[in-house]
Amino acid sequence: MLAPASHNAVFVLRNSVVNLLEVQNLSVRIEDKLVIDDLSFTLAPRERLSILGPNGAGKTVLLKALLNLIPYSGRIVWSPAARLGYVPQKIDADIHLPLTFTDLFRAKCMTLNDAPGDLNEVSSSIGLTRELLQTPVGHLSGGQFQRGLIAFALIGKPNVLLLDEPTASVDEPGEEHIYELIHRLQDERELASIMVSHDLSFVFRYATTVLCLNRQRVCFGAPRETLSADVLEKLYGEPMGFYHHDHDHIARKQ
Repeated sequence: MLAPASHNAVFVLRNSVVNLLEVQNLSVRIEDKLVIDDLSFTLAPRERLSILGPNGAGKTVLLKALLNLIPYSGRIVWSPAARLGYVPQKIDADIHLPLTFTDLFRAKCMTLNDAPGDLNEVSSSIGLTRELLQTPVGHLSGGQFQRGLIAFALIGKPNVLLLDEPTASVDEPGEEHIYELIHRLQDERELASIMVSHDLSFVFRYATTVLCLNRQRVCFGAPRETLSADVLEKLYGEPMGFYHHDHDHIARKQ
């Protein structure tokens, strides 16, 4: 269930929106702390927006506000054409819980009145075998569980995916597989996306737009034009260096 927005917030759908999303003067307070201050940006169809920022910058809070899960002030305007899917950063699954992704997928299909036959197509596109689908979620590896969460988000045929650090619980060898999967799904399903990520190499390779967030907007634009060493130092509070590899700009701490 979605939490109610604050009394001065506006969460509206309107028919004349060209963008899938328009955010205007968004501010969020958690208790007495101002976490996001006067943030504005847009999301176009098929745009791949990556959100960068240090810990505590408000990245996860922003996603929750976009999903209307927490109170905020300002305007969040989703197009009526927007269908949202959400991949959380992490869910702790009890190994003793006899719950499988097959159970979760069927429950979501019933909630959305979606055809159960679509589950086979979603599962195969993610690479989930029947064995994995019938394994209790608490017994899956980090990578397997994350694939299941992505598949769960795709039920209902969303055209916008919101992903909160989708490789946070995945070991390093599995990170690249998850990133490649997300990139393939973006192409095949013509998805727009808003992804929180700390992986600058992924941002330079696959994002069309980057939002640098540290309570306020530090930068917004195409990664190769926006992410200079000066901007990254301002964002993270320490120098970042660049080197070239396979025609990609990769940033690293000095």
